[in-house]
Amino acid sequence: MPIRPKGNSIPKPLFCLLAGAMLAACLLAGRAFAQEQSMHDRIYVVTHVDIIPPQKVAGTKLVQQYVIDTRKDPGFVRIEAGAEISRDNHISLVEVWQNRKAFDEHVAAPHTRQFRQQIDPMLGSPYDERLHQSLE
Repeated sequence: MPIRPKGNSIPKPLFCLLAGAMLAACLLAGRAFAQEQSMHDRIYVVTHVDIIPPQKVAGTKLVQQYVIDTRKDPGFVRIEAGAEISRDNHISLVEVWQNRKAFDEHVAAPHTRQFRQQIDPMLGSPYDERLHQSLE
């Protein structure tokens, strides 16, 4: 005959509920750790595009189309484009990619290569792209 403690047993429905809650907590903790790991792999790209004033309108349209096309790329997390307030022909792009592989594939994409070829003759200074990683 099995030995059962008296007075300390947890009713089966309550036990199942507690076990399920503990399992869910473990799964959420594992997911949070995985997200933290993937955030560490992210690549942050800051690019400065200085368009010569006569090409400001055409160059700005190219940048806007580049942003639209980039948002469709796999591994894309975020992209923002902003014009400098005092010199609106100076544009900064800030991109976030899931990892270096996603960024490299984006650079090789036809729309990216086309953008860089089209914008190049409109630039007053070299295309200045810098890659960063998180310090956190």
